[in-house]
Amino acid sequence: MSEQEHEHVHETMNVEGGAHIKMWTRGVAVEAEARAQLEMTAKMPFIFRHIAVMPDVHVGKGSTVGSVIPTLNAVIPAAVGVDIGCGMIARRLSLTGNEVDEASLRKVFNQISRDVPVGFESHKDRDARVEAAKGFRKGLTKIMERHPGIGKRVGKKASWVNQLGTLGGGNHFIEVCLDEENRTWVMLHSGSRGIGNAIGSYFIELAKRDAERTQLQLPDRDLAYFPEGAKHFDDYVEAVGWAQDYARANRAEMMELVIDALRRHLPSFEATDEAVNCHHNYVERETHYGESVWLTRKGAIRAGRGELGIIPGSMGARSYIVRGSGSAESFQSCAHGAGRRMSRNAAQKAFSVHDLEAQTSGVICRKDKGVLDEIPGAYKNIDEVMANQSDLVEVVHSLKQVLCVKG
Repeated sequence: MSEQEHEHVHETMNVEGGAHIKMWTRGVAVEAEARAQLEMTAKMPFIFRHIAVMPDVHVGKGSTVGSVIPTLNAVIPAAVGVDIGCGMIARRLSLTGNEVDEASLRKVFNQISRDVPVGFESHKDRDARVEAAKGFRKGLTKIMERHPGIGKRVGKKASWVNQLGTLGGGNHFIEVCLDEENRTWVMLHSGSRGIGNAIGSYFIELAKRDAERTQLQLPDRDLAYFPEGAKHFDDYVEAVGWAQDYARANRAEMMELVIDALRRHLPSFEATDEAVNCHHNYVERETHYGESVWLTRKGAIRAGRGELGIIPGSMGARSYIVRGSGSAESFQSCAHGAGRRMSRNAAQKAFSVHDLEAQTSGVICRKDKGVLDEIPGAYKNIDEVMANQSDLVEVVHSLKQVLCVKG
């Protein structure tokens, strides 16, 4: 390990009877619950080399958010979680900040709110992205024939066709930003919607049931896994791959809708051809240290040498377009954002609408009680997160939000 990397790995946790844990968390308080969660994962017998922990680490459901988990011949569905393929897409526009005034942005905000369904909403049939959905039907039908239980988990109103090109809720968002040279960007954060949730939760339960049936001793039920060659392993890998592709397409469809909304209210512009579109909740077969492994990035993005990625801050801070440095130690990964420092409930108790207005001043966004759990103060400091991973990525652009539509 180079000296530079040594400086950054703030600590290595040795886990008795398990793989060790390398943490890029210098000067960051990692909650005890997250440490305990990481240690339990490290004790799984198929962890390859070590677990890499990103500077935005915090407790997650199933496994720790901000962890990169390499496994040999096994996959843990709860580590991937239920928002399969959740991630970011960004495109730069030829407009400068001088061509975008507040009055037009308010019109854009209303237009996006009309054109892109958020929360539990879907596209009406006449607006459904039928063309883009075509390529997904066959694969999903195949998966559902073998696992009809997935269909039972999809809400009555949640048609995967009508949800393609929709935002969802929670921390998902659509933003217009300005970079360090006052150029305009569009950026958004979303995943595989109701169908991804159904696939994820179905296979997590299936793994737990398999573990009970074979009386597998687990440090935590959430670490139930499918070993390669087991009955459901291939089906899970196929389903998770489908959901990841669907999530990527969902972001691309939404980006088109958002750019169309901007065209209606802003001077004419070009959008760059190159969209940065990256997952930060997913599993992929990759080669690390010469070994073919399953790599689960739970709240982390791929940062291979020269690869572009997106690391968003909270909706009053700034976000970054980065280029990966291909660090072997982090399994070519970096943080996926600011990471929460308090739960949604805690944030609602700790802050007022007045705080929200103050912390999002200069940003056109909702400023009501309904989005209080997404207040910037509930998140870690993005600049601290970036400082802790300067060996994993270099900053290409810093973006400041001027408009944010929340899920």
